[in-house]
Amino acid sequence: MTIHGIGVDVCRISRMRSHAPDSSFALRFFSDEERAYLERKGAGLAQSMAGMYAAKEAFAKAVGTGVRGFSLREVEVLHRPDGRPFYRISGEALKIMNSGGMDEMLLSISHDGSLAIAFAVGQGPDNTGEDAFARPVSGGDDE
Repeated sequence: MTIHGIGVDVCRISRMRSHAPDSSFALRFFSDEERAYLERKGAGLAQSMAGMYAAKEAFAKAVGTGVRGFSLREVEVLHRPDGRPFYRISGEALKIMNSGGMDEMLLSISHDGSLAIAFAVGQGPDNTGEDAFARPVSGGDDE
């Protein structure tokens, strides 16, 4: 396996405090399964939402497109029973990821104080013939 893309994003937790799982923001960016997870978070809602949103932006940076050509709802951030996050990618986001030589996207999310951070690593077979790190990467709206 070779690393074909990396992405990182930071999100202020306070930015998510005004958004409930059924808000227009949540409906626009989070899948039904993600919103159901967030509804169960109670007091940790804003922290979890910030981490999950940062994870979506980190994915967009790792694939090298920024948020273009796909919906962030296609980049689902789900959780294993032990709490570890993982991506479930579908639609155009999956096509873009695969076209960059990536068949797996690893994810780590952390929170500290007022911030949430997510780190994404896209990996796949070493057969693309292209140096993914030489490609220009378009970042999010906070560059």
